[in-house]
Amino acid sequence: MAMKDFSFESIQQKIERFDIEASSDESGQVIESADGIARVRGLPNVENGEMVQFPNDIYGLVFNLEKDEVICAILERHTAVREGSWVKRTGRVMEIRVGEGLLGRVIDPIGNPMDEKGPVATDTAYPLERTSPGVVDRQPVRVPLATGYKIVDSLVPIGRGQRELIIGDRQTGKTTLAVDAIINQKDTGVISVYVAVGQKQATVVKLVADLARHGALENTVIVNAPASSPAITQYLAPYAGCAIAEYFMYEKRRDTLVIYDDLSKHAAAYRHISLLMRRPPGREAFPGDVFYLHSRLLERAAKLSDTLGGGSMTALPIIETQGNDISAYIPTNVISITDGQIFLEADLFNSGVRPAVNAGISVSRVGGSAQQKMMRQVSGTLRIDLAQFREKEAFSMFSSDLDPETIAQLKKGKLMVELLKQDKGGPMATVDQVISLYAGTRNLISDVPPELIADFERGLIAHFAEKHAALRTSLAEKGILDKESEETLRGVIQEYKKEFLDGSASRN
Repeated sequence: MAMKDFSFESIQQKIERFDIEASSDESGQVIESADGIARVRGLPNVENGEMVQFPNDIYGLVFNLEKDEVICAILERHTAVREGSWVKRTGRVMEIRVGEGLLGRVIDPIGNPMDEKGPVATDTAYPLERTSPGVVDRQPVRVPLATGYKIVDSLVPIGRGQRELIIGDRQTGKTTLAVDAIINQKDTGVISVYVAVGQKQATVVKLVADLARHGALENTVIVNAPASSPAITQYLAPYAGCAIAEYFMYEKRRDTLVIYDDLSKHAAAYRHISLLMRRPPGREAFPGDVFYLHSRLLERAAKLSDTLGGGSMTALPIIETQGNDISAYIPTNVISITDGQIFLEADLFNSGVRPAVNAGISVSRVGGSAQQKMMRQVSGTLRIDLAQFREKEAFSMFSSDLDPETIAQLKKGKLMVELLKQDKGGPMATVDQVISLYAGTRNLISDVPPELIADFERGLIAHFAEKHAALRTSLAEKGILDKESEETLRGVIQEYKKEFLDGSASRN
């Protein structure tokens, strides 16, 4: 029996003759279909992440490549896919239509409109998955992205291109903070993308109405994967929102803001899919690659280099905790990926402190480099003042004999807590925040009763707008408190305070 020729040359010739190019007419057969997951035999050259087509224009996404079969997640109408059905390759990865026509619209993660305004007029497609920009393609985060909230813009400033986590228990104001950040961008030229994952339809309807009422909807795209949608749709939603923002960042060279509300439900949807595909479960039954699930999404946020146009994508992911436990699996994962976190505490929220930001745990790793200089000047001691107040407040509950210094710190702390309270739907301009915080941190309102602080602040801001508009405009343009403007600012605040306490100033 003659030996076969296994020489290097013969093997190389066989490889060269072997055609492995993608073929759109390559087909297979469904051997099992249940719970939105199809097991397919055939398709030997299909790629991971490729779209496949089932009968009746139903599409699926390849998730697992196994030895003898391929496992796909069916994107819609999964009950119509039967065993024995044919499956065909498309040769395309998952993508979504992008363009200016999406602004002001509500779409699903596939790109279908959900707002009854007709078809979406777009002519460009972007892949849902994309490699994040490298170090050379980025530049440092230095331009502030103001949220309109005093406590956030002063203590945990966010820069364009940053990833700042919003974390807290349910019903602590996480979505309100994110939506008000979108409202605050309506006149800044920033394009916002709000991604709703697993939310109630009523919540999204209310959100759309709020954005429209404040004139921010025309610069916003809403990607909605409601709680009633399949797990695969909820899984794709953040990537679809990210792709839309990337289009404006790369092609239009715009600054963008993306809200992922929320990634806890996103991780749960991915766990649902993974368990149905019989992937090995790990901690809390999540699959082993759940960290990569969010890291490859959030790393796409960046401030691009001038060579690439200088656009940016700022990501504000939201994570819901259980009982303030930030040491759980998903919260710790996302905390380690992001550039800081805004921690909203249920106890503060229930005690009437809104927004309920815990100044001790909340941090921005970009910090003052993404903050206007005048904001840095007025907020320098704010974190220390609040921390000392919390410490002394706890101590004062067990002691009635307090020294004058402690009493003064408690009084100032109570005033600052009142000053930092802010109603939803009313983000403040940075210059107005600076005026308000200057009055508080420089002890100019120590004789104003805490219950009148909100009225005093409203009146002070209106006083500046009506009678000292030139000073207000000058501060906004210069972005810095020099000696002259600081003396003028101090004088105006003291003048208004005297009128306020005398009762001659309006308290509306």
